[in-house]
Amino acid sequence: MACSVSTLSPPFFSLLLILLSPSFAAAAGNFNSDVDIVWGDGRGKIVNNGQLLTLSLDKSSGSGFQSKNQYLFGRIDLQIKLVSGNSAGTVTAYYLSSQGETHDEIDFEFLGNLTGDPYIVHTNVYTQGKGNREMQFYLWFDPTIDFHTYSILWNPSHIVFFVDGTPIREFKNLAANKGVPYPNNQAMRLYSSLWDAEDWATRGGLVKTDWSQAPFMAEFRNLNADGCVQGTLASSSCGSKAWMNQALDAESLKKMKWVQSNYMVYNYCSDVKRFPQGLPPECSAK
Repeated sequence: MACSVSTLSPPFFSLLLILLSPSFAAAAGNFNSDVDIVWGDGRGKIVNNGQLLTLSLDKSSGSGFQSKNQYLFGRIDLQIKLVSGNSAGTVTAYYLSSQGETHDEIDFEFLGNLTGDPYIVHTNVYTQGKGNREMQFYLWFDPTIDFHTYSILWNPSHIVFFVDGTPIREFKNLAANKGVPYPNNQAMRLYSSLWDAEDWATRGGLVKTDWSQAPFMAEFRNLNADGCVQGTLASSSCGSKAWMNQALDAESLKKMKWVQSNYMVYNYCSDVKRFPQGLPPECSAK
């Protein structure tokens, strides 16, 4: 699970009523065949003939699931409806990760908040066991009213985080020219969980979980995990996938810049106090 930097209280501002792109609908999968619920003692449920998965959290435990397959590169789309109401202290996590001390990891984490305050989308990238690459965003919609698609593109060139088809963050493969490790040789499994992180999730832990609101629930549908299943990278069926060479065109870069200019609330590449010896090398890359 990813660690967090302290989260500041969100400023009051009017969310821009502009959708950057039409809702990106993931192709429907089936949770019965694609994932296993691995913890929560019955708090995670697959219903509607595998079309819907719910995770719940109460004071005793949260819950989580993981993909049956492991992937080396892929395009993962998942639609999520986040915990509604006073979700302060809760985290809905959605991430790819390998195992071990030198693991790689690609994180989406959705940090709950008091009713009426915006969710914070916390992203991070770990390579060879090292993270500390947090970027955080507000969303331009209420993610608790309906399902929205959150996507991870991971190919040999870059990692891109998408919200409803709009890129919000890119992590490039700079191993050759910057010496920055890149996750390209450890297969990763998809994980998702709903858990209590009141010690840091909301305003750096100042706002605690209100257990009178429990059980908290997040809903998931339309998982589309199109990746190179471990051991099949060399196969033509994987190498020829469109996402293996997918890049961000000028319009996508424009949209990502717009999101980062209007909704980014933390960027490790701007945190000079955190890195007194100099910002990480990828921060200076064009």
